[in-house]
Amino acid sequence: MNTTTSLPPADADLSYDVIVLGSGAAGFAAAVTASCHGLKVLLVEKTNAFGGTSAISGGAVWLHDTDQARAAGHHLPAEQMRRYLKEVIGVGYNPQLIDAFIEQGREALRYLETHSELKYSLRPLSPDYYPDLPGGTQTGRALEIDEYDGRRLGEHFKDLKRPPDGMLLFGGMMVNRVDIQHFLSFKRSPKSLWHCLKLMGRYAIDRLSHPRGTRLTVGNALIARLATTALTNGVDIWLQATPEGLITEQGSVMGVQISRGGVTHSVFARGGVVLAMGGFAAGAQAAEQRPYTDSEHWSMSPPANVGDGQRLAASVNAAIGHNLSANFFWAPVSVLHKADGSVERFPHLVTDRAKPGVIAVNRAGQRFVNESDSYHHFVEGMFANNGANAPCWLICDSEALNNYGMGLARPRPVDNSALIEAGYLLRADSLSELARIAGIDASALEHTLTQFNADAEQGVDRQFGKGSTAYNRYMGDPLHQPNPCLKPLLKAPFYAVRLFTGDLGSARGLVTNGQANVLDRSNTPIPGLYAAGNEMNSIMDGTYPGPGITLGPGITFGYLAASDIARRLDQHTT
Repeated sequence: MNTTTSLPPADADLSYDVIVLGSGAAGFAAAVTASCHGLKVLLVEKTNAFGGTSAISGGAVWLHDTDQARAAGHHLPAEQMRRYLKEVIGVGYNPQLIDAFIEQGREALRYLETHSELKYSLRPLSPDYYPDLPGGTQTGRALEIDEYDGRRLGEHFKDLKRPPDGMLLFGGMMVNRVDIQHFLSFKRSPKSLWHCLKLMGRYAIDRLSHPRGTRLTVGNALIARLATTALTNGVDIWLQATPEGLITEQGSVMGVQISRGGVTHSVFARGGVVLAMGGFAAGAQAAEQRPYTDSEHWSMSPPANVGDGQRLAASVNAAIGHNLSANFFWAPVSVLHKADGSVERFPHLVTDRAKPGVIAVNRAGQRFVNESDSYHHFVEGMFANNGANAPCWLICDSEALNNYGMGLARPRPVDNSALIEAGYLLRADSLSELARIAGIDASALEHTLTQFNADAEQGVDRQFGKGSTAYNRYMGDPLHQPNPCLKPLLKAPFYAVRLFTGDLGSARGLVTNGQANVLDRSNTPIPGLYAAGNEMNSIMDGTYPGPGITLGPGITFGYLAASDIARRLDQHTT
């Protein structure tokens, strides 16, 4: 839909300075920045809860030379970051966008932390995903969102997107990376036991008056912090509102046609429209943009992320990225089919693949990848050899399952029998029996385990180097030595969980310049139209250099979009 109309009077009811479409981190960053500049802002969310993919993410951001990094003594040169990104991204490296990200990311985070509830802390140790490449680091770029009290949202707490059940403990308690490690270690560490007891006590009190825990971590804390400020600043948030088309005049974007409550409104924007609707990973068009489209694939992207931003922008001839390293941010996903017909998806990001006593094999019973590498790289391994490794199986022995869990299966003392009955978690008293019920070549699996176990006894994986990099070891069990990622699989019963290729969202999006202004197919900025988050073509070109490489750029370019709009409006009024 492409509507041509004139702007209404400045005091019209449906007129704003900025319209933001989408309520993830990028959208809220734009809305909060604009509202802090004194602009009148409308934020539009298609579903009945705000937060999008960001609300169910890990919440980390990956940024260069932040104040937090400097305070910890990690004042890294910009050229080191550029060198690393050139190594990882390769031919898709875009100097203009990377420079904007490197030079403005620190400013964006500082502005939002100064003017909003947003608060991040530096991870003491968080290696880049390819730390051995030139420019890679052990720490200094990844920041963790600070936990937040959801009660600060007041009545709007109910409007915050709830994480999937598989990402919660005890039916509603959120945990972050540090909490997870404490839960894995509570039987071996008094400090961890005390940490866990405090969390459970807080959660028990919360459940007396709330449907879930109000101690928010990871992505929920990120969105809650930004949303609290947006609401305080008077940002109007429309839930269950669907953008139908852009309002344009002589090639400029002037507003949006929005359907809400059965009524279509013409909502005008004096300064601009920011597209931040999460990309297209859940849309029908996603399948044709993946390798080996006939294989089963599961996206963690919310069902509403069907490409609305690209559909809207098509009416003004917006350019779409092409020839990316990958059109999606990959992650292996396991799937639980419940008795009521519903499906629960679990992304295998940080909790199991790197742990000692865990390996991944294909249907031929062979390992095919370093299990401790990043989730994006793991799925690239699944796609290798014409998709021969998809789906695959994650396998562990009883000791590893008891210590770490696997997928939706929790460590001891949790009873995982329901997952076994549902067919999600396979259990067998021998490797040959496990191979039979999983459909894996039994003799090949026996040979694979014999070779792996012999190496694991020595603390070295000669085949794929599991535990050989700083990132690998960081993801393993720090209390297990000599290699935090390696231990023989010896103790029956043995367990397996089936992994499918999956993704965390789309990387291919609208082409923009360094101010997040959307470009048309002739590489010319489209007046009044901006994009950020997964709606914007990935500045990483579909690669995955480190933790938080979607949220870091998302917050940065959301901030830059709103700052550009504020600057232009200020110039117009003066």
